[in-house]
Amino acid sequence: MTTLLTPAAVLALVACTGADRPPASDAADTLATALAAGDLTGVPLATSTSADPQAHLVEVTEPLAEAAESEPSVSVVEVVEDEESDVPRADVTLAWTWPLGDGQTWEYTTSTELVWAAPPEGSEEPGTWEIQWATDLAVPGLGAGERLAVEHLRPGRGDILDIDGEPLVTARDVWRIGIDKTHLDPGEWEARARDLGKLIWREPDDYVERVVAAGEKAFVEAITIRQEDSGVDFTVEDARSIDGVNVLADTMELAPTSSFALPILGRAGEATAEIIEASEGAVVAGDVVGLSGLQRDYDEQLRGTNGLVVSVLPSKGDAEDGEEGREIFRVDAVDGADVETTFDPDLQMLAENVLGSVGPPSAIVAVRPSTGDVLAAASGAGSEGWSTATLGQYAPGSTFKVATGLALLRAGTFPEDSVDCPESLTVNGRTYSNVPGYPASATGEVSFATAFAHSCNTAFIGSAEEVTQAELATAAADLGLGTPTGFGATPAFTGSVPDEASETGHAEAAIGQGEVLASPLGMATVAASVAAGERVEPRIVRSVTSSDAADEEAEETEADGPAGDGLTETEAADLLALMGGVVTDGSASALADVPDVVGAKTGTAQYGDGSQQHVWMLAIADDLAVAVFVEDGDRGSTTAAPLMAKFLEGR
Repeated sequence: MTTLLTPAAVLALVACTGADRPPASDAADTLATALAAGDLTGVPLATSTSADPQAHLVEVTEPLAEAAESEPSVSVVEVVEDEESDVPRADVTLAWTWPLGDGQTWEYTTSTELVWAAPPEGSEEPGTWEIQWATDLAVPGLGAGERLAVEHLRPGRGDILDIDGEPLVTARDVWRIGIDKTHLDPGEWEARARDLGKLIWREPDDYVERVVAAGEKAFVEAITIRQEDSGVDFTVEDARSIDGVNVLADTMELAPTSSFALPILGRAGEATAEIIEASEGAVVAGDVVGLSGLQRDYDEQLRGTNGLVVSVLPSKGDAEDGEEGREIFRVDAVDGADVETTFDPDLQMLAENVLGSVGPPSAIVAVRPSTGDVLAAASGAGSEGWSTATLGQYAPGSTFKVATGLALLRAGTFPEDSVDCPESLTVNGRTYSNVPGYPASATGEVSFATAFAHSCNTAFIGSAEEVTQAELATAAADLGLGTPTGFGATPAFTGSVPDEASETGHAEAAIGQGEVLASPLGMATVAASVAAGERVEPRIVRSVTSSDAADEEAEETEADGPAGDGLTETEAADLLALMGGVVTDGSASALADVPDVVGAKTGTAQYGDGSQQHVWMLAIADDLAVAVFVEDGDRGSTTAAPLMAKFLEGR
């Protein structure tokens, strides 16, 4: 006859066993606590071998403990006492739960027997329940001498796709080139490192120091290059010809070129110790994670979920050559999701090539008005890795007159109406004038269309008295300046226009200076809104394949923003006509012969002591709205216009 002990029956058990014998469940609970802690100190154990249970427990569970986020949970499932046995006995079933990271848990049960060890006759010592130790108490089915191995299964990282769904950033073949110190005598380390360093760089001292300081069996990587189109002026065979150089084949998550939208797409690489610690078990050593840009912002989706295999290895004495362990637990890795972007590779590379010879920070942003897709967002070499295209904050100068023009249209000023364009204008003691070289024929009483075409500062400042600063800010917002984007997790700045301003602040805002700020992305959005006939919300991330959470996050960013009643088709048509006049009769005449251009606007914004200018140009051609920006240039019509023409002609 046996009795099943449940928690509700523990008190009843005391009466059955006698006052001098504690319940077997107490001993079972003690065992469970000790196993969870990995410490059997003080636990009465009985074993039929000379093996040390404590050492065996540590050896068996150590691979699991290293993979686990925390200690395992061990609990008592049931205790069944055999009341008919001459010696009191109880069978104990234990439930184990190992938290192995990434939400993976391994659950199983093991069992053992408790045997009551009565005190010697006449002894005052109490009796005790002894646990019968067995090799499978920690892991079911584990035989003598067998041990565990834990293998992490790494998922395939998702790709970043272009607008056509083709891989943009994907695993590409690379060569890792460096000195393998095991292939050289110690006396050769420095000289060979210097030979390799000179092949790659002009100044190899830093690399030489790294090689010398590394361990005597280290492979010290010097450079990683693409197997195709490496972009370096030496060959792999040149490197291999140097004694001690090792060239390893590998893959890396790379875009089509080393510079392709790098500030936005970012980089991926092996997880640092800080990233591993902050991940709370989601990332383990050797994982590839996003380190910057979209790779970092969407790393959780791109990275996927690690898998894991627990195997039982045969005892060392019984193992045969090549024998593999038997698998007892597996969680398959889940590949990462693809992130679909709006980048057009041809346009992006064209934009980067156009900016290739520009010294100061610069940018070209191209937006498709019909969808808001950002087809190109290039930052020049002078930006030094900063995304001038999407994060730059600059006075937009006269390109902002598109927004001022909208506010004036709403106030009743029409393209054919006359406005005053004096050579200079004083507002509250401060004098404003037009740019050097402004045509005298476009001064005096001119039509609003003419003032817009030639970008008359004084006409816009004078006319701005007809609108409030709040109305100016609303017009800018209705064109997409300063409103949220559909970039999802990706940071971006479109612009900022104050709702309130002093008299001179309002005058400066009317011509895109003072406290008005915009990015090239923001100004491209303004042009796109004019072309679309409604406010455009620019986006770079279209969707994340198989990631509902990411899609929801992107949707949450698509707010209405601080706009007014919205841009109307009539207003947009009037603005487009005004921008068309800039090409046919005004400061963007350099684009007159560029096919399909229907509108443009130049911009120059003084900064610093007034001797330097940010230069801009906007253009609309077919279903394309483009902004060109150079941080330090001459004028929009002379510095930005040639870049715009080269981009539009090359598309």
